Amino acid sequence: MKLRAVKGTADRLPADQPRWHHLLDVTSRVLGRAGVQEITPPVFEFAEVFERSVGEAADLVVQKEMYTFDDRGGRRLTLRPEFTAGVLRAYAEHGMHTWPSPVKLWSHGPAFRAENVQRGRYRQFHQVNVEIVGSPAPVADAEAIALFVDVLRALGLRGVRVALGSVGDPEDRARFNAYLRDALEPHAAALTETSRGRLRLNPMRVLDAKDPGDQALVAPLKRPLDFLNPAARGHFDAVAACLDAWGISYAVDPSIVRGLDYYRRTAFEIHAEGIGAQSALGGGGRYDGLVAQLGGPDVPGIGWALGIERVLDALDQAGVARAAAERPQLYLVAMDDEAVVEAAGLARTLRAHARVEHGYTKRAPGKGLRDADRAGAVYAGLLGGRERAAGVVQLKHLASGIERQVPFADLPALLAIEPSPSDPDGFAPTAAATASDAA
Repeated sequence: MKLRAVKGTADRLPADQPRWHHLLDVTSRVLGRAGVQEITPPVFEFAEVFERSVGEAADLVVQKEMYTFDDRGGRRLTLRPEFTAGVLRAYAEHGMHTWPSPVKLWSHGPAFRAENVQRGRYRQFHQVNVEIVGSPAPVADAEAIALFVDVLRALGLRGVRVALGSVGDPEDRARFNAYLRDALEPHAAALTETSRGRLRLNPMRVLDAKDPGDQALVAPLKRPLDFLNPAARGHFDAVAACLDAWGISYAVDPSIVRGLDYYRRTAFEIHAEGIGAQSALGGGGRYDGLVAQLGGPDVPGIGWALGIERVLDALDQAGVARAAAERPQLYLVAMDDEAVVEAAGLARTLRAHARVEHGYTKRAPGKGLRDADRAGAVYAGLLGGRERAAGVVQLKHLASGIERQVPFADLPALLAIEPSPSDPDGFAPTAAATASDAA
């Protein structure tokens, strides 16, 4: 049997790496300038961390989607299905509530859920996660949303749409769930099995149903925004006012809900317009009280996560140019056996200045130049007996075809310059040099 990657996972090949690194580099720069510090939580935690945070009624994540297992010591561990619980466990464990508030943290890496695999949904997927912990102010919610938008804009994505909603306070959520049960239980037989489970455990999530029949049943019903208490309504209006003041456009979406029990008040999603049905790039919301559930102090917080695969897909569909891999500045070709080790040693020395590759066997000049071209090199450098005796490399600028002999000692300075195809920064012989050579 031919071994393959597990369904719902994917290999990230060398050609894919530049775009991933570019996304993370841009994210790090944008968030870093806002004082968001990077944290790296473990990939797995004690299962209780996630069970406490997501709640028993949180959709079917706990029951069906988390990868939970017993280790050799009989401890129940879970591969993280999301970042927030692990980051806040670390916040509580390391006493971050004593730091200047709010504490702003970001992380990235894989997460794991036993999803039904489809475009944009994987069983091992990757996220960027941001948490702002310690402030109940609406401006913290607005800043979180703004940072999400800033990251996407810095990546070159246009047509970003913010959908803004609120799930209210716990008592609002309880009243809304009771309303949904009363409204939908008489029609439960007409709902899909998934929606019937949600109606029993977390009625709010029925609003997320994708089945047309389920959607028809919930369409005429009220939404969470209709159940907000005055304080929650005031908080929502203040978040919207901040976004208005900062010029960040949004649309109020009364139907936004969250499947995890820890969400309070602000909830939002970010979409990319014009890329089809799979437009959601991520979302988040406020989770006051969650740190206390995880054994820490009772502090407020808000956070979000973006799906890296989804964002990269959106960038491709929007026609944003992909980040290119770094080209070798020089590819050294050994033209005799003695030059093989010599070329490798020279490459090692020159790597302090530029990316340099080399052949591993002797090659005829024509084949060596083809090797250099296939490697994408800017220059090819030929080394053989005559070059060795003279202490030079026969250097060819592959785009222009210009070539000349360059002493070993001059190579670092030359490789530090990115040449242009028409005039590789003085690499072309000067008129005086040409006349001297002719004489």
